[in-house]
Amino acid sequence: MLELLLLRHAKSRWDEPETGDHDRDLAPRGEQAATRMSRLLREQGLEPDLVLCSTARRAVHTWRLAAAELTHPPSIQYDDRLYLASPDRMLQVIAERGADAGRLVLVGHNPGMHALATRLSATGEKALRATVAAKFPTAALALLAFNTDAWPQIATQGGELRGFWRPRDL
Repeated sequence: MLELLLLRHAKSRWDEPETGDHDRDLAPRGEQAATRMSRLLREQGLEPDLVLCSTARRAVHTWRLAAAELTHPPSIQYDDRLYLASPDRMLQVIAERGADAGRLVLVGHNPGMHALATRLSATGEKALRATVAAKFPTAALALLAFNTDAWPQIATQGGELRGFWRPRDL
């Protein structure tokens, strides 16, 4: 069984118009939300084996804060292809780089993150799936489980949505 955690980057700054999109950092509210996610990952025992992260500054910063309370830092790979990636591109990166990871975190952006979470949530509690389908806010985290041991297979089989956490709910 494989587990995929989808983490959307936290709220970013918009008050520096001269900064390009890729280089925008987190807003103070985003930093607080990412820190809440760090506690959640520790409390829920969701330590990953591998992290695949967009190279955008806000995604990198989100993961650094979210990983702060983990007891065993996972391997992390930064990939330019995850910047504003489509669901198909994200699945391609996961298939190529997932290797032997049993639990993988993907740190990325909307609208692709929301579309991927919705697409892969084939089963799970109906209300939880409806919440994910409605909105995937900044710093939200979805947990999906797949009845396979090969990352390339998740694209076609779908998974069970086992959790969805929003910073405002923590």
